[in-house]
Amino acid sequence: MGRTGPTSPTGPDGPPAAEPAVPGAADAATLRALVTRARAVLFDFDGPICRLFAGHRAERVAGELVEWVESRGLHGLVTPDERQSLDPHRVLRAVDARHRHSDLVTELEQRLTEEEMRAAASAWPTAFADPLIRTWAARGARLTVATNNSPLVVRSYLTARGLLGCFEPHVYGRTDDLQRLKPHPHCLTRALNATGTAPGDALMIGDSPADLAAARTARVPFLGYARSERKAKLLREAGAEHLVASLEPLLHAVRDR
Repeated sequence: MGRTGPTSPTGPDGPPAAEPAVPGAADAATLRALVTRARAVLFDFDGPICRLFAGHRAERVAGELVEWVESRGLHGLVTPDERQSLDPHRVLRAVDARHRHSDLVTELEQRLTEEEMRAAASAWPTAFADPLIRTWAARGARLTVATNNSPLVVRSYLTARGLLGCFEPHVYGRTDDLQRLKPHPHCLTRALNATGTAPGDALMIGDSPADLAAARTARVPFLGYARSERKAKLLREAGAEHLVASLEPLLHAVRDR
């Protein structure tokens, strides 16, 4: 049995509550068309599958990574803007850009993986993600994960939820070549090649402009998951055409396929 908690906010006995609608959300017909075309589905991890840093805050992780770099005598290596982004991946990218392929970057990436692993233990599953994954896999779609997170962390979370079998062996995450993190399409092209899927026969589900940019470069149709108006605004400004605020209508589209 996979673990059942922690879970996203919900009533005591009911399913996870759906997120509020966002302007411009894809209608049922659009979702059915996207689902019908998708022989392979490429999920981003943190967002569409779970809120990885729900209980182990990303802001604290980013701050501790910066403090560790500075403890090595490298003050000023991370700019104030990069520090204030409160994004651990941005900190990692910044250090890699200035000390590429160094032992410093290798150890920093390992530290981030350890923090992501701790975060996975208290991550919140995204509402309706678990049944969506199980249903889509049962319908015969090839499910993959294409993420900037460590693949070790993804497998740990999916195993605990009893979902790894829906994806294996197709989990494509951060490698030691940090220049190939999204928005680079590397993890998407790995997923397409491994599943033998043409880009037009796939669907990428992501929650960030970087996900959208990677999908565009790989020529993969994109569905944006925006659990807040702020996320929706960022995706719309980046050019996303199709958005959902909840995975529930997507689940209905898969069930009705």
